[in-house]
Amino acid sequence: MKYYKYFEFAYIAFAAFFIIESIRTWQENESRAYLYLFFAVIAIFMFFFKRKFRKKIEDKNKNK
Repeated sequence: MKYYKYFEFAYIAFAAFFIIESIRTWQENESRAYLYLFFAVIAIFMFFFKRKFRKKIEDKNKNK
């Protein structure tokens, strides 16, 4: 289960990458910057979703 924690933080890394790319491309192509921001929001959502799901499974395994 400890490997799942690392994959969760990969979503945060992707979110940071997409935010940086949106800032970098804002002047050149604003619609692409919005797309990058959308992907960043999705990555942050996935981080919290996966974390909640992992904790639920860990609690379930502890109670067995």
